[in-house]
Amino acid sequence: MKLQVNQMPRDFQGDPQTPLLWVLRDHLQLTSVKYGCGQGLCGACSVHVDGTLTRSCSVSADDVQAQKISTLEGLPPRIGQAIQAAWIELDVPQCGYCQSGMQMAAAALLKDNIKPSNDDINDAMKKNVCRCGTYSRIRKAIHLAAQKLA
Repeated sequence: MKLQVNQMPRDFQGDPQTPLLWVLRDHLQLTSVKYGCGQGLCGACSVHVDGTLTRSCSVSADDVQAQKISTLEGLPPRIGQAIQAAWIELDVPQCGYCQSGMQMAAAALLKDNIKPSNDDINDAMKKNVCRCGTYSRIRKAIHLAAQKLA
């Protein structure tokens, strides 16, 4: 089966029902996509599918064959660099496990809303879980990334 991942055609020879998460991590070695809960509840496995934030543990490879898949490694440079710089500048991560999913959610928000309010950010991020509780730093980093993009 053929997949379009980070603007590149990729082949996958396994079971079409394999969750996208495992295709990305185990077969394509894109390890920014993390396994968290396996039920689409925590957001650690978040990717963009045709520009929409998607839990990769909840969709099969077959479900996304004709769609464009982006991981943290494949974010557009301008938005990816702004988010990454803000995360580093504000020392956001504690353990860091959830952060790629958080950054993917932030990118989805900033793609459509370059000046998000705290409520906009809270709404966009509410389905992502940070077990270390760095939510206030994440919110500040999203504001900073928005400023960098403006």
